[in-house]
Amino acid sequence: MVRAAMFAVLGYLSGSVLYARVFARLFRKENMLEQSRDQNPGTANAFLYGGFWCGTLTLVFDLLKGFLPVYLFLQYGNPGRVHPFLVALVLAAPVIGHIFPLFYGLKGGKGIAVTFGCLAGLYPVLQPLLAFAFCFLFFSLIVKISPHFYRTVFSYVLSLVILIRRMRNPAVIFGFLVITAVVLVRLHASREERGRLEVKLFGCFNTFLRDRRRT
Repeated sequence: MVRAAMFAVLGYLSGSVLYARVFARLFRKENMLEQSRDQNPGTANAFLYGGFWCGTLTLVFDLLKGFLPVYLFLQYGNPGRVHPFLVALVLAAPVIGHIFPLFYGLKGGKGIAVTFGCLAGLYPVLQPLLAFAFCFLFFSLIVKISPHFYRTVFSYVLSLVILIRRMRNPAVIFGFLVITAVVLVRLHASREERGRLEVKLFGCFNTFLRDRRRT
C-alpha cells in the first residue's frame, strides 16, 4: 500500500512538469502559449506556435511522463497485492498532475497525450489504449465531430463505455473513470472554442471531395 501511494505521488509529480513550457523556454518561445487562443500548455500549441522540434519533444515527454510511472508500478509495485482503488489512483495520477500541476499553480493542460501515455503504461495489456485510440480516430475520420472540444468529450466518454463493457479489471475501469472526470472538468473550465456541435459522416472524405471541386 505504501509503495502504491509512493508511485501515485511520483506519477502526480511527473505529470506536474509541463513540457510545453519547458521546451518553449528552451527554444526561446516563451510567449508561445500566450499567442494561442486557449493558452493550453499541450502538444498542439507546442507544434503550432513552437515549431516542429518543440512540438515533437513535448509530445514524447508528455507520453513518457504518463507511461513511466504506470509501467514501473506494474513492474515493481506488486499491483496484485494492492487495493484496486490505489492501482486506479496510480493510473490517473499523471493526468491529474498535468491538469492540476503542483509547479504551475494548479493551472495545466487538458491531458490527452498524457492519457495515451498512462494507458500505454499498462503494457502488455493494450485493450484500453487501443479503445481510446479507436475512439479518437473514429470521431476524427469516420463520424467527424467538431470542434475539437466536443470530439474530445465524445472520445473519452465512449472509451469509458467500451472499457466498462469489455474490461474485467476494476482498477483500470475506475482509473479511466477518474481520468475522464478530471479531463471533462478541465475542458469545462477551458477557453477552448466550443461553438456549434457539428457531426459529419466520413468527414475527411467530404473535405477531400470539397477540395477537389475547388480545383
